[in-house]
Amino acid sequence: MRIGTHDGSFHADDVFAVAALQRLDPAAEIVRSRDPQALAACDVRVDVGLRSDPEVGDFDHHQKGGAGQRPSGIPYASFGLVWRLHGVELCSGSERVAAEVEERLVQGVDAIDVGVSLTESLIGALRPATVNDVVAALNPAWDEPSGAAVLDARFGEAVGWAGQVLDRQIAIAAARDRARGLVVAAIGRAEDPRFIELDRRMPWFEPVVTEAPDALYVIFPKRDGWGLQCVPEALGSFDNRSDLPEAWGGLAGAELAAVSGVADAVFCHPKRFVAAAESRDGVLALVREALRVA
Repeated sequence: MRIGTHDGSFHADDVFAVAALQRLDPAAEIVRSRDPQALAACDVRVDVGLRSDPEVGDFDHHQKGGAGQRPSGIPYASFGLVWRLHGVELCSGSERVAAEVEERLVQGVDAIDVGVSLTESLIGALRPATVNDVVAALNPAWDEPSGAAVLDARFGEAVGWAGQVLDRQIAIAAARDRARGLVVAAIGRAEDPRFIELDRRMPWFEPVVTEAPDALYVIFPKRDGWGLQCVPEALGSFDNRSDLPEAWGGLAGAELAAVSGVADAVFCHPKRFVAAAESRDGVLALVREALRVA
């Protein structure tokens, strides 16, 4: 495969689009140019050409009217156009994994590229750094050498980094999807619907919040004991369906054991959303006490 994209400075959408296409063909040749003949000789063109037509390999969004937008309202940039066509294939055929990567990575990259703000600063002009910022920083600074060879080399470095990020996003989304089935099974076998016991630590927020409306707490084994965590009211919320007892907040060791009545209690976070005990029996005792006073 020969992948064409524009030369000069680069942005996250073209970098990630090329990185995604490289996953389909690791030996793909990258052509960075704005010469129409050089681009026409490529199998695919991303972020250049003023045309969106995946059937002939065009993935650009700079044409008049753009290249459409998602149901979320975020317009497509080149990364999103490539992902829309190839995302499921890159996720081993899983539409659910591809949708999660789209939500957690692709839409954010596209949004920033097309000027859609996803965040609002709560502290002055401070804002979180994004993958777009990381890619932008890989371009030469204004007073550094910036000839074609330098820019092409920097672009290659950026694509390599973006590929690693994309690989991990896919792997984590796939792992979360595998965990979902295990968590749903644990919900189904819970003797008391107010708490869910997992046989190992795994991502559980989404299935518990959406599939277990009565669940208040989740317990699970850790490397050094057992954990207890509150179920949030909604995905992304810092408010819990039921906080741990107020008297436990910020206590640890003997102090927590005395207040909770659980001999091997280890600690309770001051915000009362997580606690721990040395044993399964201990964490079960913490859960039952929390339910008693809830």
